[in-house]
Amino acid sequence: MSSVCRLRLKYPGRPSSHAMEAVTFEDVAVNFTMEEWALLNVSQKKLYRDVMGETFRNIAAIGRARDKQEVEEEYKNNWRNLSTRHDVPIHERNHNGRKPYICRQCGKAFSRRQHCKQHERIHTGEKPYVCKQCGKAFSTQGYCKIHERNHTGEKPYICKQCGKAFSTQDYCKKHERNHIGEKPYVCEQCGKAFSTHRECQKHERTHTGEKPYVCKQCGKAFSTQDYCKIHERIHTGEKPYVCKQCGKTFSTQCHCKKHERNHTGEKPYVCKQCGKAFSTQGYCKIHERIHTGEKPYVCKQCGKAFSTQGYCKIHERNHTGEKPYVCKQCGKAFSQREHCKQHERYHTGEKPYACKQCGKAFSRHSHCQIHEKTHTVDKPYVCKLCGKAFIIQRYYKIHERTHTGEKPYVCKQCGKAFSTQDYCKKHEKIHTGEKPYVCKQCGKAFSTQCCCKKHERTHTGEKPYVCKQCGKAFSKQDYCKIHERHHTEEKPYVCKQCGKGFSHREHCKQHERYHPGEKPYVCKQCGKAFSRHSYCQIHERTHTGGKSYVCKQCGKAFTTQGYCKIHERNHKGETLCI
Repeated sequence: MSSVCRLRLKYPGRPSSHAMEAVTFEDVAVNFTMEEWALLNVSQKKLYRDVMGETFRNIAAIGRARDKQEVEEEYKNNWRNLSTRHDVPIHERNHNGRKPYICRQCGKAFSRRQHCKQHERIHTGEKPYVCKQCGKAFSTQGYCKIHERNHTGEKPYICKQCGKAFSTQDYCKKHERNHIGEKPYVCEQCGKAFSTHRECQKHERTHTGEKPYVCKQCGKAFSTQDYCKIHERIHTGEKPYVCKQCGKTFSTQCHCKKHERNHTGEKPYVCKQCGKAFSTQGYCKIHERIHTGEKPYVCKQCGKAFSTQGYCKIHERNHTGEKPYVCKQCGKAFSQREHCKQHERYHTGEKPYACKQCGKAFSRHSHCQIHEKTHTVDKPYVCKLCGKAFIIQRYYKIHERTHTGEKPYVCKQCGKAFSTQDYCKKHEKIHTGEKPYVCKQCGKAFSTQCCCKKHERTHTGEKPYVCKQCGKAFSKQDYCKIHERHHTEEKPYVCKQCGKGFSHREHCKQHERYHPGEKPYVCKQCGKAFSRHSYCQIHERTHTGGKSYVCKQCGKAFTTQGYCKIHERNHKGETLCI
């Protein structure tokens, strides 16, 4: 720049290779802002020019080794700039668009030299301003001061409307726009208005697809610097935000604040329609869509619309088959993070949800909620056909299918239909041979968790289900219910042919086979048919000679459990009724 005196300072006796960096007049000049200059009177302005003039002459005198005429010419140019620099303030460059300061690295232009220097530090990585409390470095003095307020708690900027305090002037101005509803920044593409320039820029990138911020570790690109920084913490493991109540750390300030509201119970976001309060703005917006019916997120494959982006992404994985969440224990993959977490609890045995009434623990929150309703005895869902009441709506709907015969879930392999999704999934594992649940005692594998738990009780001897009438304990809930029907004489299963009632579904099915003479179980050796599977098994042992039931007293073996029990009574001296 010709208007700036660039002179090199050299010390006697020191080699020229150690020459200091070029010193410009603007490096030592004292600058006033337009507002500060307007507050000075005439004598103060004259004093300023005199002092700055003397400073300039001193700098010019150091460079006498250079051509005298060149120095004098630079002196005149700079003194002319000095005389008029505040009479024609930098502010006017905003109107005429003049940007005389150019970045040497990328060529970007600036109206102020200070702004150009700050920008160049992005390229050099220079951070000359250091926090006195924690040593963190910053590229500008302003950012350093703002950061230091986190340590001091200073909030000098106050909202004129509600009195809320802020650590920076920008945050205060943004907040005040919430009161007046001002949105001065408008998207050039769609006309949407925003209260801050930054939010408007972020939004405009959704139209252009621009992602200028790139992760240094994996190369992933982001539309905002904040998102890029948050992502990079995944690689570094940094969690700089700490909960003041319990000390839990978080990678983002937003997540930390949300967590702290669990301790305080604060719910600052209120639905305008019904007045329901929420701890986060995101949850409040999602809730309000229930009232408006808005579903802004659309599946690209089938066009189905969703109220939240999360639900839309989960749905799209049904089309793509993507399962990004993998169990660390067994490697099983899941399409949803929550399902993966629930599965991992089977391995760890963790049950974080406890009933407030009796303290019983559950691995899932939904299971805990269902259990808690058993204490209230509230069964709001009543079957219109038989009057049976249910705690939750899902059980009520499943029950209604027993009346209607509806079976909406169909096996993809053989086409067999089921009334519940759970039964269908269990059935499909027969085709795939999948047995993901393994007994910890003997290693036997099972297709369902329920069957595995029942089996493990044979090792532990646990009988958690107790009859309310006589106190007899059972290892399975089904066995306990069947037993209790002996006390109540309840027989819910009725033969369609003769109307005879049974306490057990299987007994009813076995009885119904007597009417048509149905015998579906056939001996593999001789072809003899039986109405019951157990009868067929007993018969087949006559061919194999298998005697799997052994007397505990004398070791004698029998083909059926009944014969073995009868024999054991002889040792006990029990009288048999013949």
